[in-house]
Amino acid sequence: MAGSFAKAQDTEKAKCSMSHTETSGFSPRSCGGLYMYKVAITYNLKKKNTSPELPVDYFSEFDSPKTVNAIKKALVSDGNEVVLVEANMQSLEFFIKNKVDMVFNIAEGVNGMSRESQVPAILDFIGIPYTGSDVLTLAIALDKAVTKKIFCHENIPTPGFQLFKSVDDKLSESLKFPLIVKPNCEGSAKGLSVTSVVRSPDKLYEEVKKAFTLYKQEVLVEEFIEGKELTVGILGNENPTLLPVIEVDFRNCKKSGEFFYSWRMKEFQGDASLHLVPEFFCPARLDEETERIVKDVALKAHRALGCFDLSRVDIRLSGDNIPYVLEVNPLPGLDPDESNLTIMTRAANISYNALINGILKNAQARYLLKLTGPFGQKGSGKIVTGQLSAH
Repeated sequence: MAGSFAKAQDTEKAKCSMSHTETSGFSPRSCGGLYMYKVAITYNLKKKNTSPELPVDYFSEFDSPKTVNAIKKALVSDGNEVVLVEANMQSLEFFIKNKVDMVFNIAEGVNGMSRESQVPAILDFIGIPYTGSDVLTLAIALDKAVTKKIFCHENIPTPGFQLFKSVDDKLSESLKFPLIVKPNCEGSAKGLSVTSVVRSPDKLYEEVKKAFTLYKQEVLVEEFIEGKELTVGILGNENPTLLPVIEVDFRNCKKSGEFFYSWRMKEFQGDASLHLVPEFFCPARLDEETERIVKDVALKAHRALGCFDLSRVDIRLSGDNIPYVLEVNPLPGLDPDESNLTIMTRAANISYNALINGILKNAQARYLLKLTGPFGQKGSGKIVTGQLSAH
């Protein structure tokens, strides 16, 4: 399925003849051949955790210099001018003082339950277009319990769950063991270990207490679905591209004790000395009908949260072929070699440069549509970038 992802470049070329006053936020330096935009990459760089007071996985959501530089290289290869902006307390000041045409956002944010929304909120406030999902979607997606409530409302299969607001909460009689215990507002499998899957009330409360102590937030308790671990990548907007499904097989990890995507599995994936060597099948080993059902459910979840441009949907396929959606990640990892999304794009014969520039161009097309309306008429919206004027 080529979808809108493959067509984004053509859409932007068609719009490129518009004057700067018509497009306001977009100002390509040239419309002949390559068009140069000034693009800022917003990110949070992974740091070494040296504090005994922080969980060992505290910085796991953040990106490596390798990923940030790979994205920069891809954008530059398409004729863009690129500036790197680490997401911190100085970000607002930077964007007020420095004009950019577009932001390629991979920032996870710092502090708070809705931290992934921090950079998009700044950019919305100033009026700078950016890639990926908006403030509301990013805030919802990081809150596992709210996300699952939306899934339930939209009739999207998701494991039964309960949000523990204190260590003294009583377990609902409707939940059946085995259960898995997760911090409610974390990504990158933070807080998940082999002991997170529990099969008795004593172990459950032990893990709930541990999660409250380490992560200082509410705790999600969810039914653990025995079955296949699947991931679906989605690119584009109006007619999205659904990438080949990944199946992660943990049979080679038995000596590690890990049998699902825990933090150690993600952080040390491929380390044979730790027996953390899952096998990836892309496309997944699914019959045609099951693949269709899995992709349909993934797309429904993506749309239920209002994702833009890209997402990764994590699913457990039960023994009776029900695809239970665990979560949607609107900020999936973009490591050129190891991230699940880039594994899927390689299987779809989409190069890394094409992936990164396709994400940018889908976002550009999305903002241009807001400005011009769906049939080419001039819209009422206006994007002003990089400046605040006093009135």
